[in-house]
Amino acid sequence: MPELVLWDIDHTLMATGGLGRELWGEAFEQVTGVALREQASVTGSTERVILRETARLHDIPYSSDLFLRFADALGTLHVRRAAELRERGHALPGTAAVLAALEARGVQQSVVTGNIRQAAEVKLAVFGLDRFMGLDDGAYAEDGEGRPALLRAALKRSGVLPQDAVFLGDTPADVTGGREAGVRVVAVATGRASAGDLRAAGAHAVLDGLSDTDRVLAVIDA
Repeated sequence: MPELVLWDIDHTLMATGGLGRELWGEAFEQVTGVALREQASVTGSTERVILRETARLHDIPYSSDLFLRFADALGTLHVRRAAELRERGHALPGTAAVLAALEARGVQQSVVTGNIRQAAEVKLAVFGLDRFMGLDDGAYAEDGEGRPALLRAALKRSGVLPQDAVFLGDTPADVTGGREAGVRVVAVATGRASAGDLRAAGAHAVLDGLSDTDRVLAVIDA
């Protein structure tokens, strides 16, 4: 088994039932005073990049201060509407069993996600997945723009070398980011990208999902 397993969150561990976009739009309007007309592409991106590009679509100047205010608003909304997230969203099949099995084997686990940290913490807690994660060792939208930077931040915090880590995500950006950071990437075809797309991006292995615990563990340990 690797020393460290890092997880993407959205569409890898869970689905939010569309609530994520609603909260995003509400936070955007709160901090800009402008109703969200169009959101920049979110697949495989980070909140920092999505906000910057969405602000550009609305002719709103982007700044670090805008991001910080947006992150605070978005985090507060996730806390406030956590019960609704529990009702509308769900952990993907097999997720808790895989996380528990890795924990039982003594594998360190955390997240590398484009979410801001507070939103990530709420999502994981709502579905009971936070207990498996060393969240202080993870990386979030506050830590950088791209997956490579986030992965390097998580590796540094955890004290684990790239060759001793595995990253699981559902997008080609997860795959290319992981490879650039020097970690082995197991892609999960539970998001918008097909298994073929993930293989073409260079994933070391591709899973259809996390339902088969033994299969998932074998691929992670390969």
